[in-house]
Amino acid sequence: MEVHEVEIVMSAVSETQYPTTGYPEIGLVGRSNVGKSSLTNVLINRKSLARTSSQPGKTRTLNFYEVEHQLYFVDVPGYGYAKVSKKEREKFGVMIEHYMTTREQLRGVVQLVDSRHAPSADDVSMHEWLRYYDIPVLVVGTKVDKIKPGVRNKAESLIRKTLNMDGETELVLFSAETKMGKDKVWDWIESHIGGVE
Repeated sequence: MEVHEVEIVMSAVSETQYPTTGYPEIGLVGRSNVGKSSLTNVLINRKSLARTSSQPGKTRTLNFYEVEHQLYFVDVPGYGYAKVSKKEREKFGVMIEHYMTTREQLRGVVQLVDSRHAPSADDVSMHEWLRYYDIPVLVVGTKVDKIKPGVRNKAESLIRKTLNMDGETELVLFSAETKMGKDKVWDWIESHIGGVE
C-alpha cells in the first residue's frame, strides 16, 4: 500500500474510547524497545510519527494510527519491561486481553521479536496466547541489519523453534535501516484486512 495520509487519532485505555469508523485493525505487539515505532514509521513512510523512545515502556495506552482512511495500526503497550510495576503490568494485561479478544475489527497481530537473540519467555507467552485465541499472527524479526547475512537463516530457525511456530505462521526478517521486509509485511497486512485498496 502506498501511504500518503496517516494520523494518530486516539490513545485509548478502554472500549468506550476505541474508534467507531469500523475500519479493519492490525495490532502491533512486542517487548519494549523491540522496534515497534520504527516498524510503524517505515510502513507509513514517516520518519517520526510513531515516537521512538530512549525510555522503553513509555507506551501505556492503545494508540490508534489511522492509515489512508482505510485501516488502523494499533500500537499495544510493550511487555516485559522491568521498571513498570507488577500492578501496572496486570492493568495493561487486562486492557490488552480485552481488546484482542473482543474487538471485531481486529484482523490480525504483528508480533515483533528481536532477531539478534532467541525470543524471550514473554515473547513465547504472547505467541502462545495469540494462537490460543486463534488470532492471525505475523512474526517479524527486527534489527536484522545488525546480523551478518550468512547467519540470518540460523536466526530465523531459532525464532521458529523457540516460539514453536506452526507451519502456517509467517516470519519476516525486517530492518528499519534498509527497509528489508517492508513489502512482505504489507503483503501480509493487505491479505488480512480484505477489500482495502
